[in-house]
Amino acid sequence: MNFRHRLLLFQFGAAVLAGILLRFVVGLNPIWCLVWFAPVPLLLLAFRFSEREARWIVTLAACIGTSSNFQYFRLVMPLLSIIVVIAAQTLLWGFLILATRRLVERYQAWWTVFVYPALCVATDTLMAALLPDGNWGSLAYSQAKFLPILPITSLLGTSGLLFLITLVPSALALAIAYGRSLRHAWIAYALTGLLLASSIAYGLVRLQRPVNGVEITFGLVSIDDAIGLKASAAYASHILQTYDQQITSLTAQGAQVIVLPEKVAVLTSPMALQWQQHFGALALQNHIWLEIGVGIFDEKGLTNWAWLFAPDGALASSYQKHHMAPPERRARYSPGTDYSVHTIDGYTYGLAVCKDMHFAALGRAYGQRHVAVMLVPAWDFNYVDAWMEASTTFVRGIENGYAVVRSSRESLLTVSDAYGRILAERPSSAMPGSSLLAKVVVANPVSTLYTRIGNFFGWLCVVAALVFLLLSRTPTPHPNG
Repeated sequence: MNFRHRLLLFQFGAAVLAGILLRFVVGLNPIWCLVWFAPVPLLLLAFRFSEREARWIVTLAACIGTSSNFQYFRLVMPLLSIIVVIAAQTLLWGFLILATRRLVERYQAWWTVFVYPALCVATDTLMAALLPDGNWGSLAYSQAKFLPILPITSLLGTSGLLFLITLVPSALALAIAYGRSLRHAWIAYALTGLLLASSIAYGLVRLQRPVNGVEITFGLVSIDDAIGLKASAAYASHILQTYDQQITSLTAQGAQVIVLPEKVAVLTSPMALQWQQHFGALALQNHIWLEIGVGIFDEKGLTNWAWLFAPDGALASSYQKHHMAPPERRARYSPGTDYSVHTIDGYTYGLAVCKDMHFAALGRAYGQRHVAVMLVPAWDFNYVDAWMEASTTFVRGIENGYAVVRSSRESLLTVSDAYGRILAERPSSAMPGSSLLAKVVVANPVSTLYTRIGNFFGWLCVVAALVFLLLSRTPTPHPNG
């Protein structure tokens, strides 16, 4: 075997290994600590070889990595769409790595450590603003298990967190590939260490803050079995009675606010009126606040709602889901535009449904309305995306300083506080379902910089990325310039 063949074999093996590592990062249950290191091999391979060689190496590795979500995509979209999505994700990784390579190779200066994180945050920001699924699956959410780093989102949103977790591998790759030969290299490495240390220190201090308010007992109920338009009366009645029993049981245990999942049933207009009367009576009977998610099919088409009933049995608030999951978009569900808030015991509660909480702009809109608690009925996809969906949702609470109560079918029942601490969690189940009781100190929302300025940092990175891309097209500077 000649040198050329050995080199090609090495490159192929390195691409495969880098792709396998990437699978543990971009999947639905990422290993959070690997996220800080997984891009390093890709960057090093790009620095080590020519741009032509780096292109196919990175493309192969990215394709192996991003295909990790293939089975999940099968649940939510047709095969052609899956191919398009995986191809787009592969090309995106290629763009990020190769654009970084071009600038680092051209300038070899300390400031190039910021190229890769700025490009990552810029693309994440544009995806969040322009795509129907937002920045779903952003690497930022991978850190949900690393609580000390999450409070940075209260300052700069997920853009700040993503910048940090991509800055570290950028600095590591530069240190391995260039060491001190990078012009003023110490500045790049020192700034990376300083930003990482200060972010963790800020998180640890923030997590020590006490929560002072009123203790409220929340009950969550979820039955995975769905009631569709064609469900038999006996089938629907059995599920409805089981919900009634679970609600009564939680009330007996002290629950004051009970949240049921998304689309417990899809109803016609006459059926919707009957259900409102039923759950209004149930709230009155148990003297509780009760939220339930339903779909409604009428002359206007399909809509997805969350209803909140007061202890006096009245429909206190209703909310129409804004952002639709892929199956809902195919079924042509109509999106809502209004926000829904209601005062309970002196504190403001907000309503949202499942995918709505994937969008930072919606979460911030509730933060600007001074919400203390978000009540979120949800329905995920057969437990496959349970962790990712729940994590994405409670990050909205950290960004804007409110607690989140999320009751999901085929997923997790989760209660988190304004700092992202999981107070209670339990998987949902089929009949007779799952229930959860959680005591939460409800307080005024924690003031956050992110609620005030929004994704300013993300858009700043978009501008920086444009500048970097323009620099990559300028003539090569003198090495001593």
